[in-house]
Amino acid sequence: MFNLYINERRIEDVTVLDLKGLIRNTGKAGGLHNSIRSLIKEGKTRILLNLSQVTHIYSSGLDELVASCVTARNQGGDIKLLHLTEQMREVIKTANLSALFDIYNNEYDAIASFNREVFQT
Repeated sequence: MFNLYINERRIEDVTVLDLKGLIRNTGKAGGLHNSIRSLIKEGKTRILLNLSQVTHIYSSGLDELVASCVTARNQGGDIKLLHLTEQMREVIKTANLSALFDIYNNEYDAIASFNREVFQT
């Protein structure tokens, strides 16, 4: 049973993934980590995950987020989070992942943050 829907769109050189439903490790090709790995293979290493319509994240889904972030950073990119629900904020905080991810409430600010990183390096 797949309960995560992913819509991909581009803004400048950032790939935005609008996620809807449940995040968990499905073990299938449709999993979040596999989708992100495919993007990275295409050279799309700046990824913004819009979580406004995520209803729940399982611990296996957190593992996917962390693995995806590591994969992106190993390729010189990054994954940032946008529009976390209260439940998502609590899960990220409880799992001590707040320091791993940059979290934004505004899409414009999130997109701009990728460009600021270029100037800081």
